[in-house]
Order: sequence, then C-alpha cells, then structure tokens
Amino acid sequence: MDREKLLEVRDLKTYFYTDDGISKAVDGIDFEIYPGEILGLVGESGCGKSVTAFSILQLLEKPAGKIVGGQILFQGKDLAKLNQNEMMRIRGNGISMIFQDPMTSLDPVFTIGKQISETILLHKRVSKKEAIRQSIEILQKVSIPLPEQRINEYPHQLSGGMRQRVMIAIALSCNSKLLIADEPTTALD
Repeated sequence: MDREKLLEVRDLKTYFYTDDGISKAVDGIDFEIYPGEILGLVGESGCGKSVTAFSILQLLEKPAGKIVGGQILFQGKDLAKLNQNEMMRIRGNGISMIFQDPMTSLDPVFTIGKQISETILLHKRVSKKEAIRQSIEILQKVSIPLPEQRINEYPHQLSGGMRQRVMIAIALSCNSKLLIADEPTTALD
C-alpha cells in the first residue's frame, strides 16, 4: 500500500540577488516526507538548511531571496506557485515552524499569552477565552512552570530557554500536519 507524501521537494533552487552578485543558497535539493516521519537536514553553518525551511513557507527576505526553480509539493499542491494570501492559509494550519531565534521572533511589546492566543484565534474558530485556555495548556505541554502566571509576562521576563519553549508552543498550537524545526533546541535550558 502506497502512502501519500506529505511534502515533496524537487530540485529546489533558492538564490539571493545582491549587489555583489548571486548567492546560490539552495541549489537543487530533493527530499520527501511522509505522515508520521521525521527528517533531519544536517550540514555546516551557512549550507542552506534554514533557507530551505524559509523557502517551503515562502518567508524569504524580498526582493533579494527568490525561488528560481523546482517544486515544493505539500499534499500535492505546489507551494512555490501560491501567492501570499494562499500561503497564509497553509502557514499554521498545514505547516508550522519553530524559528531559530526567539529573541527576534517574539514581539517584545506583547505578552506571551497574547502571542500564543493570537495564533490560535487566527487559525481556529474559538473564543478569546478558549484561546487563552489552550495557550495555558500548550505552555504546560512544553514544560513552562506556572503557565497561568507566565501567560501574562513579556518575552524579556523569561529566560532564553523559556522563550524557546514559547516558540515551540506557538508552533504546536494549531496541530499542523507538518512541523519544521529550525534548530529548536539551541537556547533551551
């Protein structure tokens, strides 16, 4: 019995166009992921692991970064051909990402609870009260102590490891089909 591929990346090429010329950050990568599988991309710093993840979610820095070739098939749909509105429906619901640096990924002016609950409200049909309840629950799952208290705190009030766990909580909050983790354990306590 053949299983359906969740994600298939075929000959992906992502280049950055700068004043100094073209940087071929990703130049022909192929891989596939099936439901329930774990795939690890391993390589030296600067080899294109993060750029591959950002390409999948169309989060490349514009106008410099551009997918110039290949396909990114998520459940059979080529993500490289979708516009930003179509990608917004896939991000969070279909694919979530744990970003590498919680210091730059979390907004310093919003509480942890606001940032998690906003993600839940954006992708699920729940009330604000239910989104807060789910936020506390997901903080418990990622081992944040005193989640009822932490939900009202700001990122600067948490250790680096707790901020990274908040990033993990945000990524897990919508039960996506695919989770991309870009060095998710770098700052954990």
